[in-house]
Amino acid sequence: MKQKTITLAIQSTILGLCLAAGSAIAQTLTLPNSLIAFNSEQGEALFLSSRAREDFWNLSSQFVTQVNQAYCGVASMVMVLNSLGIPAPVAPQYEPYHVFTQENFFDNPAARQVIRPDVVARQGLTLAELEQLLESYQVQATVHHAGDTSIDDFRRLATENLNQPGNFIIINYLRRELGQESGGHISPVAAYDEATDRFLILDVARYKYPPVWVKSEDLWRSMNTLDSTSNKTRGFILINR
Repeated sequence: MKQKTITLAIQSTILGLCLAAGSAIAQTLTLPNSLIAFNSEQGEALFLSSRAREDFWNLSSQFVTQVNQAYCGVASMVMVLNSLGIPAPVAPQYEPYHVFTQENFFDNPAARQVIRPDVVARQGLTLAELEQLLESYQVQATVHHAGDTSIDDFRRLATENLNQPGNFIIINYLRRELGQESGGHISPVAAYDEATDRFLILDVARYKYPPVWVKSEDLWRSMNTLDSTSNKTRGFILINR
């Protein structure tokens, strides 16, 4: 019991530091009642009770805000590539240090062959483009369109991923299905709480919303929507080295 108390105290301290770091970004929009803010007392309690949260530690240390309103996919990939420890180019603003940033992500010629950064800045990314961009950095990426799978498959695959080190999950979902504003969005998932059947989304649009805990059925519904660019349903992508 004493060891458990100490462990929880350490976890609470670490979580508090993560929350404090995130609080420097002011969110401007109000969350609907169906979502639970990570930086709330209830959100913290969910994190401490969750068991599938292996991805949180690396992702939270690499958490970034998208640099423009179409770069949610690029920001998500930058977080994942840095979390995986993929060899990165030099970042001019941090020279001589090597790290993936949203500014140097497309320095890779193979990535530019998939899609140009100016196109992404206008229209964002589809799941297929995410997959190809990630694979241009020699990581394995597997797309699952919601229309081709089920909520039970998603819950199982996502939970398995979140329980294991060295792999990550990015989701593509429609915000308005969660009561948010308003279109398609991309962000990593960092944890799952079985007791409440909620996933933690590390929302990269931190100027709009904090990370949130969302019910599986709501998240699934938001992914099982049509992406007009690809003419396919949204969904999720599993990533590992």
